[in-house]
Amino acid sequence: MYRKLDPNPKEPSNFDLLARGQLSKNNRWVIMAKIIPWSDFEEEYAQNFTCSTGAPAKSFRMALGALIIKERLGTSDAETVEQIRENPYIQYFLGLSGYSNESPFDSSMLVHFRKRIGINLVNKINEKMVKDQTQVQGEEVEKESSERSEPKNQGKLILDATCAPADIKYPTDLGLLNQAREHTEKIIDILHNQTKSPKKKSLLTYRNRARKEYLSVAKQKKPRRKARRKAIKKQLQYIQRNLASIERMGELQLLTKSDYRMLLVVTEVYRQQFSMYEKKEHSIPDRIVSLKQPHIRPIVRGKAGKSVEFGAKLSASCLQGYVFLDRISWDNFNESGDLKTQVEAFKKFTGYYPESIHVDQIYRTEENSILCKELGIRMSGVRLRKSPKNLSKSLKKQAQSDERIRNLIEGKFGEAKRRFSLARVMAKLNNTSETSIAITFLVMNLSALLRQAFWLFFGLFHNKNLLSCFLA
Repeated sequence: MYRKLDPNPKEPSNFDLLARGQLSKNNRWVIMAKIIPWSDFEEEYAQNFTCSTGAPAKSFRMALGALIIKERLGTSDAETVEQIRENPYIQYFLGLSGYSNESPFDSSMLVHFRKRIGINLVNKINEKMVKDQTQVQGEEVEKESSERSEPKNQGKLILDATCAPADIKYPTDLGLLNQAREHTEKIIDILHNQTKSPKKKSLLTYRNRARKEYLSVAKQKKPRRKARRKAIKKQLQYIQRNLASIERMGELQLLTKSDYRMLLVVTEVYRQQFSMYEKKEHSIPDRIVSLKQPHIRPIVRGKAGKSVEFGAKLSASCLQGYVFLDRISWDNFNESGDLKTQVEAFKKFTGYYPESIHVDQIYRTEENSILCKELGIRMSGVRLRKSPKNLSKSLKKQAQSDERIRNLIEGKFGEAKRRFSLARVMAKLNNTSETSIAITFLVMNLSALLRQAFWLFFGLFHNKNLLSCFLA
């Protein structure tokens, strides 16, 4: 059956907003607001501000809540502010006392929120939130451990590392030099306009010729090595000429802070590219792959389809289905060196060492094996010195079972990159990017706790209906 409705919509003033103007307690934003320990870290956040001077800052709950909303909904900064303005549940999540049709802040404030709430503070909130929600299990373990002098190893710890790619164009030597040349030309124009006089003429930069020479090679689908090397040499010569002209012009104090910073980056890019050209190499320490984000480094992962990724490398641990960010670095590192620190963090969080550690082959070093043996921890996989051909059926079965358990953290990484924003970090600064990555893991754990709360409510509601049917 289909019933026709009036095609003419009601006036906004006649629309029923909510039942009796009250928010539902079962809404996801209301439940999540109860899970997050807002008050425990407000004093630490308040240390970013002075007590007497300056405009009143936004509250800690509003700052952290805005970042959580953005990550949870997968929206841009501007769209996040629009969602906050339109949704009364989201406004309650931010700590507002009542609904307002006005935006509580501008979209540019989210950048300042990421700067003020650093990665360390987000990790503390993540650990505290998970620990508070799993406190019942922790109290039972505490009672059992108090009866014994030394608590027995319990639980499983899963470790792995991944890369969070940044939002940059795929870098090539020729393309990077072309961008550097264009920036030097802009700086020359700025200095010339600032010191312009009738006697001074604009410097020759050969920008049109340099652009044509770059495009003649860049437009080729597969340029030859000699042609590419020749084009790189020409771009290096143009940049060298422009940098010498900038040095002769002087007056660098006339440049803005961003232009002067770009000049320093271009100078370093020229040094690196000239060194690789002279030595006929393709790598150099601390190689810059983006002019606007010079902190990004190439991370060699050896994955299928993507042997090199450009972003931050991070090491994470997974316990009881929750993921924690242990280390983040813009330089490549060997994640096997973090095992000892992660094991100690597990004991600090739970009160005991794990019964088993589930890792891939890179973690199974001699040093890590000795450490696990001393602590009574079983490490997954086969020893490096032992041939897999001589394994018994029980060891093979155990290895397969351990690998299935280790797949949990791979699934978590997949969730962070497909459902959330870990596949492409849109923040441009190194500190804001780190905060954005940490927020991703916080929201993942918050979503897991929300699912548990939903199933708990569903179970209680289902049991209540069964009891009423039985009594009837």
